Amino acid sequence: MSRIVVVTGAAQGIGFAIAKAFVANGDFVAVGDLNFEAAEAAASILGNAKGYKLDVTNEDSVVEFYKNLLSDKGTVDVVVNNAGLQFISSVEDFPIEKWNLLINVMLTGPFLMSKHALPEMKKKKWGRIIHISSAHGKMPDAYKSAYCAAKYGILGLSAVTALETAKDGITVNSVLPGPVRTDLIEKQLPKLAERDGSTVEEAMNHHILGKQWMKRLLEPEEIADSIVFLASDKAAAITGEELMVTGGM
Repeated sequence: MSRIVVVTGAAQGIGFAIAKAFVANGDFVAVGDLNFEAAEAAASILGNAKGYKLDVTNEDSVVEFYKNLLSDKGTVDVVVNNAGLQFISSVEDFPIEKWNLLINVMLTGPFLMSKHALPEMKKKKWGRIIHISSAHGKMPDAYKSAYCAAKYGILGLSAVTALETAKDGITVNSVLPGPVRTDLIEKQLPKLAERDGSTVEEAMNHHILGKQWMKRLLEPEEIADSIVFLASDKAAAITGEELMVTGGM
């Protein structure tokens, strides 16, 4: 049975891989992204998908997004809160505007996306909300205070939402990816190396792969597969959980 799946930040990276996996599963995907043209381009590649303009930090934008989706498809079954970004700085030098941006996108955004999906899910007594946290939602890393704060925080939001909806046919879980082969990782390496006074390779080994057992970057598809499972009926008894997909950490 085809479901209506929302994936935020799905125009590229892990989000695009998640959207692709759901389409391959026979589902329709609403590609929500701040960059509407990128969302439309991604949707055209995916096939059974549509791009939507979405600013997850703005409640009016979130309400308008769901209004448009319900008008198009009549319901929402699965919400994957994936939108994210990174900024590298020591705590004492971290610009407040960057702090607010990261917290708003990766913590307030999932809150708003969940808040406005739940009434529709409760109405039909079925729904799946999956938050993309990070291995850094359980372990700190230097120069990533806002990112870690948001990813730690999403675990609390996920657990409370799971508790509140446990009798409504809705499951809420978090997936904590390890180092994944994305632009987000590759773009931060030169900044990490500069901060450490090291080479890019040394920064990769220290900050990205240092604590990982497999010593390799994971592929976005490896994260996507776990999310499709959590959205399935086979995972109906799994809620309030934190699934590490890290390659060992």
